[in-house]
Amino acid sequence: MANVEVKDVSGKAVGSMELDDAVFAQEMNEHLLWEVVKWQRAKRRSGNASTKSRGEIRATNAKPWKQKGTGRARAGDAKSPTWRGGGVAFGPKPRDYSYTMPRKARRKALRSALSLRFSENKLVVVDDFKSDGKTKNVAGTLAALGLAQPDNKALIVEVVGNELLIRGARNLGRSKWLAPEGLNVYDVLNHPTLVMTKDSVEKVQEALR
Repeated sequence: MANVEVKDVSGKAVGSMELDDAVFAQEMNEHLLWEVVKWQRAKRRSGNASTKSRGEIRATNAKPWKQKGTGRARAGDAKSPTWRGGGVAFGPKPRDYSYTMPRKARRKALRSALSLRFSENKLVVVDDFKSDGKTKNVAGTLAALGLAQPDNKALIVEVVGNELLIRGARNLGRSKWLAPEGLNVYDVLNHPTLVMTKDSVEKVQEALR
C-alpha cells in the first residue's frame, strides 16, 4: 500500500496514512474518464429549449392571396415556416438528454480519477479540517496547505457532519466542498487539487473497494 502524508490545518505534517491500492493505485483509463464526464454532463443538461411549430402559431388560416393569377408563389397561410412570424420547421422541443451507464464503469472511472490525482501528488490529506464557519478561515487553511485562493482550485471532501466547514466553503470563488458520498469523476477532474480529510478517505475507500 502507498503512504500519503497527513497534515493539520496549519500545513504541518502530523503523520502518514496508508492508501488502498485498489482505489488510489489504479491505471488511468482516459477513454473511460471521457465517457463518464460526458454522461455526467448529459444528465445536467436542462433540455428545455423549445420553438413553436406551424400548428402552435396563432394566426389566421386565410390564404394571403389567391392560388393562381398573381404571378407570386403559392402561399397557404401566415403560419408557414418560410414567413416571418411563422412556425419553425424541425425546431427543438423539450427533451431528456440523460442516459444510463453501468455502475461498475462509473466506479472504475472514479478509482482511475483518484489514482490520477495521487500519482500527480495533487492529493492533500488533512487530519481534521476545522473551521469557524467563515469563508476567510477556510481560505486561510487552503493557503496554509499551499492552495492560496483565488489562484488555486481545490475540491474539499469532508463528511456531512462538519457544518462549519460546509458553511465556510460555500462562498469560495473557485474551490468547493463535497461529501464523500457525492464524490464524482467530473468534479475530481475539474479541480486540479483534491483535499480530503482522513475520515473522508476511509469512507471513499470503503465504498470503492
